[in-house]
Amino acid sequence: VQLQASGGGLVQAGGSLRLSCAASGRTFSIYSMRWFRQAPGDEREFVALITWADGRTIYADSVKGRFTISKDNAKNTVFLQMKSLKPEDTAIYYCAAATVSPRSEYWGQGTQVTVSS
Repeated sequence: VQLQASGGGLVQAGGSLRLSCAASGRTFSIYSMRWFRQAPGDEREFVALITWADGRTIYADSVKGRFTISKDNAKNTVFLQMKSLKPEDTAIYYCAAATVSPRSEYWGQGTQVTVSS
């Protein structure tokens, strides 16, 4: 599975961005897609998850109510709609795909999100 993330950029606090992650390859084996982020000097942290078959979602407490993860199965793409952005949301955002056959995990290259105060 190959993942291509896009949509990052510079936005003012309170603004919005929409990230996309397009999957290709063995997409039929994807079980879930997740977004993570990593700020300079920090460890990578979980942001949101969506299951590929039925669209169940899980969010980190820090983004609940502000971020929405969604998917377009026909386009093998997952989205992260981010609203009410805060400077502390500044990070490189990565998408990851978990597959069931084989059981593995694949990562995209990351996209930079910068929120100015």
